[in-house]
Amino acid sequence: MYKFFKRLLDIIVSLITLIILIPVFIPIIIILRFSAEGEVFYFQQRYGIYNSKFQIWKFATMLKNSMKMGTGSITLKNDPRVTNIGSFLRKTKINELPQIVNILKGDISLVGPRPLVTKTFKAYNKVVQSKIYNVKPGLTGIGSIVFRDEESIISAVTDEEPHEFYKRVIAPYKGELEMWYQEHNSFYLDLQLIFITAWVILFPNSKLYEKWFKDLPNRNF
Repeated sequence: MYKFFKRLLDIIVSLITLIILIPVFIPIIIILRFSAEGEVFYFQQRYGIYNSKFQIWKFATMLKNSMKMGTGSITLKNDPRVTNIGSFLRKTKINELPQIVNILKGDISLVGPRPLVTKTFKAYNKVVQSKIYNVKPGLTGIGSIVFRDEESIISAVTDEEPHEFYKRVIAPYKGELEMWYQEHNSFYLDLQLIFITAWVILFPNSKLYEKWFKDLPNRNF
């Protein structure tokens, strides 16, 4: 029953959101088409339900072949690979909105662990790798909320290579958070996470999730 209502919510919300955002999407598409390198959408292979693969949709925010430049799959604050318009889209999270198409297709849900590329997925330990996508990945989730400032966290580290820091520090805690989600997942929890996502976009420094979820794993950094 939970899966049925979760999927129903995904379809209803994504359809309504897509209709509402069409007037927003049109100028963004035009600007992207005639700026930077002319790319509008960015498609990338990600891990999906039961570790299957799918192509995620995003607005293009970085230079072509950016995965082969600089820090690769990890984006830093003020990353030179990010275009001017891309910086705004990433800061406001507008670049993630084309994933509404992925939600309609059933690739992802509104709420769940973020779908990752292979390199960041492999940063999880074997146990987390085998369990994290037993639920459908999502547009947002507890990991996305807690690490909404991930780029700034990694950029602040000057004595360690970004991928090593991610593997040593961020991935283990993210894994714990997503295992917490699976232990507690419910339709009500999904609604809470959707509300908190909207809240932290408006109030980036808010720690509302800490007040609502007292039993989250302890942060290790």
